[in-house]
Amino acid sequence: MKPHTPETCPVCGEDVPRNALACPECGADHNSGWREDADSVDVSGSDFDYDEFVENEFGTSPKPHGVKPVWWITAIVLLVAFVLFYALKG
Repeated sequence: MKPHTPETCPVCGEDVPRNALACPECGADHNSGWREDADSVDVSGSDFDYDEFVENEFGTSPKPHGVKPVWWITAIVLLVAFVLFYALKG
């Protein structure tokens, strides 16, 4: 038995073409979001703080933890040397 395709996606609310296998907007399908018992995600709230997310994910340091300054200096010197090499070569 073929699953019933809804007229409107219950996950994102976009119109779904007749007999579509998945929502063209969010990709929800019978297995992931069209089932009666499937959980839907409410993304309409404005509780998400991007800056807080970035800080939690990546921290506030511009460099990875544990990298000693000597390696940063070495990397910068090598980068400058490569740029100068190619600039003077051409």
